[in-house]
Amino acid sequence: MRLPGTRYQEHGWEQVRKLLGHCSLLALNGEGVPALLGHGDKGEGGPAPAALLERYTEAVATALGRSAGSSRAEAPGNHYGESVAELALSLLYELRAQPSYWDGFLAAVASEHARNGAFWTGAGADGILRKKINDMYAGLRDKVDADNCQVALGKPCSPNKIYTYRMLDTAYGDIAALFANWQVHEDQVAAILGRAPGGLPIEARQMKSIAGCKAEWVIRWSETLDRFAGSPGPLHTKSKRFASLKNQPDKIAAMLAEIGDYEELSANLDHAEGWAGDAGEAALWLEDYWRVLGESEAAAPEGTDDRLLAAPDDEFAGPETDGPVPPDAAPLPDEPLALPTPALTPALTPGQRAHEQALALSLSLPPRFIELAAASQDASSWTLRMLKDDTLPVRLAVYQKMLGGADDSYPDEWRDPATGELPTLQQLAALDGVSMPTLRKRRNEAIARLSACTPGL
Repeated sequence: MRLPGTRYQEHGWEQVRKLLGHCSLLALNGEGVPALLGHGDKGEGGPAPAALLERYTEAVATALGRSAGSSRAEAPGNHYGESVAELALSLLYELRAQPSYWDGFLAAVASEHARNGAFWTGAGADGILRKKINDMYAGLRDKVDADNCQVALGKPCSPNKIYTYRMLDTAYGDIAALFANWQVHEDQVAAILGRAPGGLPIEARQMKSIAGCKAEWVIRWSETLDRFAGSPGPLHTKSKRFASLKNQPDKIAAMLAEIGDYEELSANLDHAEGWAGDAGEAALWLEDYWRVLGESEAAAPEGTDDRLLAAPDDEFAGPETDGPVPPDAAPLPDEPLALPTPALTPALTPGQRAHEQALALSLSLPPRFIELAAASQDASSWTLRMLKDDTLPVRLAVYQKMLGGADDSYPDEWRDPATGELPTLQQLAALDGVSMPTLRKRRNEAIARLSACTPGL
């Protein structure tokens, strides 16, 4: 979820939370937890909260420094380009500026000690302590983002409102996943839409972003969770946090629109020339590169070194110096010759189609994933012609290896709706009916064939 001024509400938060939890456990290892207990308001009986906080932040900062270079620390944390390590360190120092969250953490540790004694020495101690650390940083995260959002928008924004935005964003993600697999969840989708089951719900295709999600769907989605998921939805629990929203669809609609508007704006900025440079053009450039080199190699006379071809003597002759056209010279065609293209969507029997749909559903992919992904391939693609004898999963594995799983040039039909990226190698191997080592071998062989046609690639 993206909102103006926020930095911690996006995909990278889970990794930020895990990194801070890991480094906090290192900082509090051994004598660290007992030191959190027994302090007085002015330091009697142990260090004062401020001294404990200073000692804790220094130890965690040291642990974060040692984690530099790890895959988790270097992972992207948000769309502003900040890494997980940068966000974790920034939030750690926010804790120094807002010590009330540290005081709440100390109170939670003291309460746990009052109930269970020296809990840090028992089984599951790390899990108990990590939960309290997570709660501390989750509250601080929403406070920091709420303050920054308020400055960016120029209107009040509280941590509770940030929490509500996030709940609605989660609701949209769940609804989108149900719509994508509507055949499996037909009854629940029908209940969300407020009509009887039966037929393809056109809303499943029309809802392209959170801005297209209707408030009524969110309310009905929450209502259906008790029946279909076994627990009440966020608008229908005994908690009063969201209780009022189920009677305020206009407020829900306005908040959904706010999220959608800013996500659309920030997505445009992500792809603006001068900001993103050549982002999204890598696949097209690579296609042209392979095509030109392939055509050059095919046109070169046998036995010729195609790295350097001599130009004909008359190559640069102008029209005035050219002699008459020989009578046997063939005229150039008015239209370029059409290149043969492979068949992309071979006809399937009903049994084959049912098997492919069942296989896709078992991998949490849309039921027609294989069929639609094959149909969305560019028939004029040089790469496709080179890989015409390879299966669709092998082709997707080649793109995943060469360009990554989330390149902007990929058609939506190639992506896993849950991640927005190409399916994982494990999913592709299952789609191909082979083991992962076999898929890797076939993928590497395909890349080797492409590289053989493009010297220096």
